[in-house]
Amino acid sequence: MNKGEPSLEKIDDYNGNESKQKRNTVRFVVIFCLIVGGIFAYLKSGSTSTDYVGTQEQPGISTPKK
Repeated sequence: MNKGEPSLEKIDDYNGNESKQKRNTVRFVVIFCLIVGGIFAYLKSGSTSTDYVGTQEQPGISTPKK
């Protein structure tokens, strides 16, 4: 093993030894990404009703998404 390379035990975040600030930052990023993804999913699902062509009496076709 090369002496210049650190071993796993010398790395700050190894084996659950991360700081509270790093842990909270990771939680914030994950929650932020979930919220942004939820907003995009909600906006995308709101536009599906305009893709249907036809009425209840005479059903039409569903156009493919682009």
